[in-house]
Amino acid sequence: MNAMLMVIYAVFTIAALVTMWRIVVGPSILDRAVASDVLLTLVICVLGAEMAINGHTRTLPVLLIIAAVGVFGSISIARFVARRDNLDR
Repeated sequence: MNAMLMVIYAVFTIAALVTMWRIVVGPSILDRAVASDVLLTLVICVLGAEMAINGHTRTLPVLLIIAAVGVFGSISIARFVARRDNLDR
């Protein structure tokens, strides 16, 4: 395996572990939502780096699906929090 790819995997693994810690610890739903967006972004970056290093585009549909899931998830959480805040008033 390429040494550059191993370094990228190591850096992104550390970042993913820190992000997972934020998802578990919280303390609010918005902190967890931002952390899950960061985790999805890390996955997209790892797949993009792997595509660039190996010179292929086979995982491009996966990147698009992950990006769509991230956007729709963020919108859903934002609507949930906004609706909950309106009910509390």
